[in-house]
Amino acid sequence: MVDAVGPGNAFAEKLGLWLDFTDAITLRAAHDVSTTGTPEAPSGVQAHARVAVGAQFARVRAALADSITKSCSPNGGKTRIEMPTPQAGVPLDLGVAYAPYRRSYLAHQRDMDLSVRPLRVNVREVLAAASPPLKKLAALDAALDGILREREASLLSTVPSLLKKRFEQLFKAHQQTLVDTQQADNPAAWMQTGAWLACFCHELETVLLAELDLRLQPTLGLMEALNHETTKHQ
Repeated sequence: MVDAVGPGNAFAEKLGLWLDFTDAITLRAAHDVSTTGTPEAPSGVQAHARVAVGAQFARVRAALADSITKSCSPNGGKTRIEMPTPQAGVPLDLGVAYAPYRRSYLAHQRDMDLSVRPLRVNVREVLAAASPPLKKLAALDAALDGILREREASLLSTVPSLLKKRFEQLFKAHQQTLVDTQQADNPAAWMQTGAWLACFCHELETVLLAELDLRLQPTLGLMEALNHETTKHQ
């Protein structure tokens, strides 16, 4: 639904476009955070912390992924966030028909935000107590989180609108197929394998899982730094 853009090589330059003067001051302060007097946790304590946050990370991701998979599958089982079921004999107004899918996507985004953010904060606290270098990394992550959070939320809020375009595109292709084959429409078959709505729900699930991984990337980076520090001292 959007034109692909190459990653390019000027990451720092592009990131700089997202930052203003006050953000630069905040980052500088985080980079200069004092680690004097910060003790390094014993390797055993670091190893225990690594295992604990690893288990927490796995639980959070599994719970969110399970919720997404179940809600996007007609046979996925009971879930708090449910997708609508096509009603036979009811004319399809695309704007009205897509609205429940939009609400479902937004509900999953809220779930992700409410689960991923506390996880990231907790991992950050573990790093701050592990060693002076990790304390500085935690401070930088906190600063970047505060600076980029609003931009990230703004960009992710556009995803449901892009999915609406895809929803309409798939339905119009479905209608054209009916015209070409001179077949009558059957809403009861829309969720059968290969049907347009089943394809849309699969794509919706794929996008949600991709967004989940995107939201977890900063936390995963912090955990990798902790793993590296712990391994280094073993």
